[in-house]
Amino acid sequence: MRTIQLLRKLDPAAWGGTEMAMHRLFDGLHQHGVKSIVYCPRLENGSHEDPLVQSGHQVQRFNAFLPVLGISDIRRRQMISVGGNLMSFDLVSSLWRDKHIDLIHSHALGRIGAIGRSIARQRHVPFVVTIHGGVLDLPENVKKSFNTPERGFEWGRIFGLLFQSHRLLQDADAILACNAKEAALLQEKMPNKRIIVQPHGIDPYVFEADHRAAARSAYPEIVGRTVLLSLGRIDPIKNQAWLVDQTPTILRSHPNVLLVLAGACTDEPYGELVHKKIKALGLTGKVLRTGGLPPGDPRLIGLLQESATVILPSLSETFGLVILEAWAAGAMVISSRTSGASGLIEDGENGFLFDLNRPEMFFAALDATLSNPESARTMAQRGKEKARNSYSISAVAKNVKRLYEELIEEKECVT
Repeated sequence: MRTIQLLRKLDPAAWGGTEMAMHRLFDGLHQHGVKSIVYCPRLENGSHEDPLVQSGHQVQRFNAFLPVLGISDIRRRQMISVGGNLMSFDLVSSLWRDKHIDLIHSHALGRIGAIGRSIARQRHVPFVVTIHGGVLDLPENVKKSFNTPERGFEWGRIFGLLFQSHRLLQDADAILACNAKEAALLQEKMPNKRIIVQPHGIDPYVFEADHRAAARSAYPEIVGRTVLLSLGRIDPIKNQAWLVDQTPTILRSHPNVLLVLAGACTDEPYGELVHKKIKALGLTGKVLRTGGLPPGDPRLIGLLQESATVILPSLSETFGLVILEAWAAGAMVISSRTSGASGLIEDGENGFLFDLNRPEMFFAALDATLSNPESARTMAQRGKEKARNSYSISAVAKNVKRLYEELIEEKECVT
């Protein structure tokens, strides 16, 4: 089976949870005999090693652009990195020339996904969409954050009309959602559509080897400190600024704490805001920023293993792959009450949940974790067992392959 996997972005320098989830899916599909041809936009700077290519996958890069006028270079880079609605003529011709396609699976919405939809319909092959970032399952404060003053003039709307972006979900043969809440909301809106809850998967054994020495060597600041790790791209959605604001209060009760922010910056103004907060609050030497780390990097796994707890203060998290990775590494997790985290964490059993508008809940969870490490280890172990038993790459990919086979058979019967 030869499938097209259509991505909006694949940048090794800004690798995050979504990229890791897709990488693992393609690995799992390969184990089950499914070939994934990955189409994604060409990078401005192509000097970084591509993890998918290193894993033996075929990657086809196409030229893409953001059809928006009147915005700054910083805003343009930010939109290209996260959320911008890209367009590509190159993708249209590349997909049309690709003669052997059994199925198109888009991990992108907007114009890129709509191009995949159009080609799938013309080629009479199934079209599948995965929603990674949330469509209906988005908190109001996240929706408002998209309405930035610097929106510019969107001159590419004609392309959306041409490729019928508005019909992307309606015309999909199946929609995969990362959590049950998103799936339920979509099903309510489209009662006759095949909508499936499809979680991400991990390889828990990648996290078994002890990599703490690699983390200590790369970041000697962590030695002898109580490490609180926040893992994710530096972005308003991930909400690291909130965590920095809480750090002075944390230090009053736990003066040995070192907050580690690990992740590439995908929003330059927000990254600068976080930096200014660290300086203004006198947290130099109390907060460490590592930048982005490649998938499976021993330094990253070592940081997870060194951490007293992993903290996710996200405004929105549709799944929460970081939670599974933390558990696989044996780490305790404290997360804001997003739909993704709530689907994984049983509060007080394998981690803690808190409400962002009630910081006292966060401090209570952190105090319970740091004051009783034995209980925290027990909770982390429960999480580790859940990650290993319910979210393996092979099981996730096997379900996706089965769906592909059903859709292909149905399409053949119709044609």
